[in-house]
Amino acid sequence: MRGTPKTISLRRRLICDLMHASMGVPFVSLSRSLNIGPVLEARAGATAPAGWAAIIVKAFALVARDEPILRTVYTKWPWPALYELPRSVATVAIARVENGEECVLPQRIAAPETLSLAAINAEIRRGKTAPVEDVPMFRKIMRATRLPLPLRRLSWAIGLNFGRQRGNWFGSFAVSSVAAYGGGELHPIAPGPFVVSYGLVEPDQTIHVVIRWDHRVTDAAPIARVLTRLEQVLNTEIAAELREAIPKPVRAVRT
Repeated sequence: MRGTPKTISLRRRLICDLMHASMGVPFVSLSRSLNIGPVLEARAGATAPAGWAAIIVKAFALVARDEPILRTVYTKWPWPALYELPRSVATVAIARVENGEECVLPQRIAAPETLSLAAINAEIRRGKTAPVEDVPMFRKIMRATRLPLPLRRLSWAIGLNFGRQRGNWFGSFAVSSVAAYGGGELHPIAPGPFVVSYGLVEPDQTIHVVIRWDHRVTDAAPIARVLTRLEQVLNTEIAAELREAIPKPVRAVRT
C-alpha cells in the first residue's frame, strides 16, 4: 500500500527525544482515589478558583517540602548517585495547537511551594496561551530540539545526569492529565523521577491520582504515605488558601 511520507515536526521531535530519554527509567506506579470534599467546597466558593493542575502542583510541592525523597533524582554522571534538590521544580505538560498540529510542551515552575495558587495558575495559563517564543522554558527546549541528533542526545544526557542541571531542565516532578478532555487513568512516560496524573472529580467527591516513580529513588511504602499526605494537604493548606480568595460579604453601613 502506497502511503504519504511526512516529515517529523520540531514538536514531534521533542516527544521523540523525551521518549528516548525515558526508556531506561524503571518506573513503578501507585494509584488511589483521594477524598477531597473540603477543597471542593472551598474551590466552589472562590470567585476565580485555580485550575486543578495548579492545585496538584502546589499540593505535591508542599508534601515534598517535608519529604526530601520527593526532591531526589537519580543521576549517572560522574558516577551513579542520588542527588537531593533544595526545592521542588515542577514540569507541567501543556497541551497546545501550533500551526494546526496538536502538541505537548513542558512548562517549568520553580519552587511552587513558595508561590500562591494564583501565581502557579498564571504560569500554567501563560504556557497555554502565550506565543512559544515568549515562554522561557519553551524557547529553551525548542532551541535544544533544533540541534542535530548527536548534539541533542548529548544535551539531554547533560540535563538528565548532572544533579544541578537536572533541576534546571527537567525538575523534580512532572504533572500531566487528560481531565480537561474527559478524564481517564493516564500513566505518562517521562524521565522521572516522579510523574503525577489525575482524573476527573467524581460525584462522591473523590479524585483519582496516579504517581509513577523511578524505583531506583524510592519504594512503594513511602509513595503510599505520600498519597495519604497529599490528601491531607489538599483538604487543609490548599483548601485554606482557596477560602482566603473567597470575597468577604460587604456589611451595610447605616447613616
